Amino acid sequence: MSVRAPGRVAYVNARLLDPASGLDGMGALLTDGEKIVDFGPALFSEGLPADVTAIDCSGACLAPGLVDMRVQLREPGEEHKETLRSAGEAAVAGGVTSMVCLPNTHPAIDDVATVEFVARRARQNGLAKVYPYAAATKRLAGAELAEIGMLAEAGALGFTDGTRAIHDAQVMRRALSYAATFGVLIIQHPEEPSLAENGAMNEGELSTRLGLAGIPTAAEAIMLERDMRLVALTGGRYHAAHLSTADGVAVIREAKARGLPVTCDTAPPYFALNELAVSEYRTFAKLSPPLRSEADRQAIVAAIRDGVIDTIASDHAPQDQDSKRLPFAQAEAGGVGLETLLPVSLELYHNGHLSLLQVIEKLTAAPARLLGLAAGRLQRGAAADLVLFDPGRPWRADPDLFRSKSKNSPFDGRPLQGKVLRTVVDGRTVFAIEA
Repeated sequence: MSVRAPGRVAYVNARLLDPASGLDGMGALLTDGEKIVDFGPALFSEGLPADVTAIDCSGACLAPGLVDMRVQLREPGEEHKETLRSAGEAAVAGGVTSMVCLPNTHPAIDDVATVEFVARRARQNGLAKVYPYAAATKRLAGAELAEIGMLAEAGALGFTDGTRAIHDAQVMRRALSYAATFGVLIIQHPEEPSLAENGAMNEGELSTRLGLAGIPTAAEAIMLERDMRLVALTGGRYHAAHLSTADGVAVIREAKARGLPVTCDTAPPYFALNELAVSEYRTFAKLSPPLRSEADRQAIVAAIRDGVIDTIASDHAPQDQDSKRLPFAQAEAGGVGLETLLPVSLELYHNGHLSLLQVIEKLTAAPARLLGLAAGRLQRGAAADLVLFDPGRPWRADPDLFRSKSKNSPFDGRPLQGKVLRTVVDGRTVFAIEA
């Protein structure tokens, strides 16, 4: 694949969507090399210049490329599950042009050399842009803080222990204090470990019927309630990942009302599926946190609608077949999500919960703003990172056709509406299908 950007490219007959400015209307967009030059409803009203390559969008939506703020890449260390290249190919097939990876690799991303390795390998692939989080504690062990200042200077966008909660209150207090000093973000997996230990699914009537150990919704709320007190004590910036419960939403809602520097995200499974998806011991629907009750699912939808939940992330967690095709209690948790992020999120639009611009905002401008990335909006002079999609085009999720190396999708076989037609990174078309 060439890494050289083309010359001037005109995207015409497009429905331009830019949540950051509120733009939603038919028009055209011009790129030159890696940058957006101009866009708007009147662009090319007097005809196309002779020196441009024209791409007819045929009325499809042209929006900023998606910014996915929670992805597990598995490289280095578990390349049999995913690599930077396979994740990059899955990302651009899903319209994702920027993704932020968790530090739970082998070795963990807890030093400057590993941060630089991830950035360098991603640039070599020339697909979606990759930005790393760094470990909040050395080796993700939860005891000794990593070198937060040095890692932030090296390019880490935030600090987290990935799929593990920072469970020690004193360690979290110190992490938040450093976060306040350096202006960086601490991202928490909000789950009280002793309540979640050995749990396989949501605790309730269904887990009892299936004979599986459950994880109570209190595990999320208790950790969040503790952390809110530590945020108030330190003033550090705090982000709660993949909210899954009504109780968790209530804690974040109250913290925001108090003016604490707190944000949060959720992932498509938590607003599109409930615990019934694990019936018949379906391990592809075993996630962390687990799928919850229908009441919890509805609370997540409401929290997205009213703005308590700031962003939607894929929570992409590839697992190989050997890790999933096991008895439910022994199977690894997680599901791939890069290629279903947009269409499942569009269900919020098709079902009348959000406008199309509001859905795209949760996937573009909001995460970019939260992370301080120059991405997620249509802007003259900005990088030409774009996604062209048909919001009404139907298809069915078939993991065998996914570009991800792993196929463990909780949405396997689900009818979807909304298809990515083209993805552009720095002016280069890196993915395209026939409209």
